Amino acid sequence: MTCDRLFLLRPGFEDPAYLGQRFFCSHCALIEGVLASFPALAEKLDIARIAWPKPRQAVIELVGEENQWLPLLVLADGATSPHQTGSHQGRGFIADKDAILAALSERHGFPVPHP
Repeated sequence: MTCDRLFLLRPGFEDPAYLGQRFFCSHCALIEGVLASFPALAEKLDIARIAWPKPRQAVIELVGEENQWLPLLVLADGATSPHQTGSHQGRGFIADKDAILAALSERHGFPVPHP
């Protein structure tokens, strides 16, 4: 991968444990809002909006079956970040919404959240 890849859940998914209800991921929605607020910066990312059910094959291929939690920022080949929460076969990733927001600022110039 030549650039960071951000995985987000597509909103409006159903969970069989809650029949008849539709959901969105609040952490993904927060990040979607930041991306929408700064579209020129978002263009620098490879953004994948994927379905809720597991297995999430596109994620597994990059970071392994045990790291399917979203949102997830997978770092470009050879890249590291002080916000990194893990790695899989030498590929760094960030699986925490606050760390993802910090990495978007550090790596891509997004503003930081106001304290």
